[in-house]
Order: sequence, then structure tokens, then C-alpha cells
Amino acid sequence: MTKMFESPVLLLIMTGGLLGLYLPLGKVASLAQVSPTLWAMIVSLGAVVIVGPVLLMQKKLCWPRLHMLRYVVISALISYVIPNLLLFAIMAYVGAGYMGLMYALTPVYTLGLAVLFKMKTPQKLGVLGICFGLVGAMTVTVTRSSGVDAPSLMWIVAALFVPISLACGNVYRTLDWPEGASPDILAFWSHIASVGFFLLILYGYEGGIDLTALEAVPQAATLQLIVGGLTFPVLFRLQQKGGPVLLSQIGYIAAAIGLALATLFLGESYSQATWAGAGIIAFGIFLSIISQVRGARAIKA
Repeated sequence: MTKMFESPVLLLIMTGGLLGLYLPLGKVASLAQVSPTLWAMIVSLGAVVIVGPVLLMQKKLCWPRLHMLRYVVISALISYVIPNLLLFAIMAYVGAGYMGLMYALTPVYTLGLAVLFKMKTPQKLGVLGICFGLVGAMTVTVTRSSGVDAPSLMWIVAALFVPISLACGNVYRTLDWPEGASPDILAFWSHIASVGFFLLILYGYEGGIDLTALEAVPQAATLQLIVGGLTFPVLFRLQQKGGPVLLSQIGYIAAAIGLALATLFLGESYSQATWAGAGIIAFGIFLSIISQVRGARAIKA
């Protein structure tokens, strides 16, 4: 089990798989007219409720000092509050499958920022995988916006800000990682900060917390709470072990899972060209994983 949490490839697959579940669950919430802010807060509450007790039992829970406090507040805002609000708010207009494929653009933006800040970048095969992912994502975007039942261009463009915000968060969390801080501690306090931001929005802008809509989807809400709690410990470990560029590739896995689940269980339909784009994304994932495995072997050698 310990080795599993040390392997960047396994962490990548686990994190991307969990993230992919957000999409159909978020669509269920939007159909029940649950506030996007409230649903996004449930994600962060999951991390707090599940990670917090574990830290207490291990006697590892400590108050954040100034550097960590800055880190968790900024991380919360650009990594969780902004992208999750956009994700769940826009999903009702463009579909869970399409929003999932917006995750697939995150590696491209992250790679650009990593190069800009002179951080570690992937091998040539990894860059090729990211390029295939971009081609696939662009194929999906074009085909999604040209159909008869295509959503408004405004929503399609607004969705592009999700991967931009996620990419900024990926790079920031690596650049400013507090020395000696454990992934679980950072996950816990980042989501405490996120819950604080969501409460400010709920009470300051939406007039309070309306729980009546949740009564229609109790199973989905519970599952989202659990999935949220399981996601972030592995996400922060992946950040620590693999860096921002590898971390960003969870978007490819989440995109593929989101598209499949939205089609199978939510009745969303996509053209053959859209599925072709999803296939290109899958090939990009394959190349990225091969690159990571080769890199790990080279380091051991």
C-alpha cells in the first residue's frame, strides 16, 4: 500500500479517476438545481471531514504558520474555489462530458507555465503526449460547438477558464510548497480555507445555505463528499512526487471518464467526431504514462 502512494503513475490514475467522478455527480446536482456554490463546498467539506480525523488520530494536525497560511489561502482560491464554481455552474449549459474535456486542456497550460518559470518539464515523449491531448481536446471543442444542439458560445468560452485556473494552481502549489509540510496537512488546511470562501459567497451573495435541493439527491451528495475526501490526499502526494506537469495530466483521465459516464448514465450524446477526439486524448494519456515510466527507470538506473 505504501508503494502505491509512492508511485507517480498510480497516483496519477487514482487522482484522475476520482476527479472524473465529479462530473456526473455535478450534473446530477445541477439537474436537481442545487446551488453550484453549495455543491463545490461539499467537495471541500469531504476533504476536511475525511482527512481531519486521520490527522488527529496520527497526532499530525498542527496550526499553519505564516508561509503555510499564505499557501493554503492562495491554493484554495485558484485551485478549488474558482475552478469548482465554474465547473458546476457551467455544467448545466454545456454538459458533464464537455466540462470533463476542459480538464484535458490543463496539461497544455501547465506545461507553458512550467517552461515560463523554468521548472522541470517532461521528456519529449511526454510533450508529444500532451500535444496529442491538446489536439483531442480541440477536436472535441470544435465538434461540440458546431452541432445543432450546441450550447451558447459564451458558455463554451467561459469553460476555458477552468483549465487556466487549474494550471495556475498546479504551478503555484509546487513553487511555494512549504518546506517540510506533509501533503495531508496542506490538503486539510487548503480545504478549510476553501470552505471559508464558499461560506462567504453563500451568505454574502446567495443569502444563505439552501439545503432543500439536497434532499432530492442525498446519495449523490454523500458520494460527492466521500469522493472529495479521497481525492485530495492523493492529489497532493502526486503534486509532491510528480510535479505540476505530471499532475496536470489527471485532466486527461478525468476527461475520458467524465465523457464515458455522462454518455452511459446521464443520457448525453456526442458525435463520432467528438469520440474520435476522446480517442486522441486517450492516446495522449498512454504516451504520457509511458514517458513517466521510462523516466522513473532512468532515475533508478
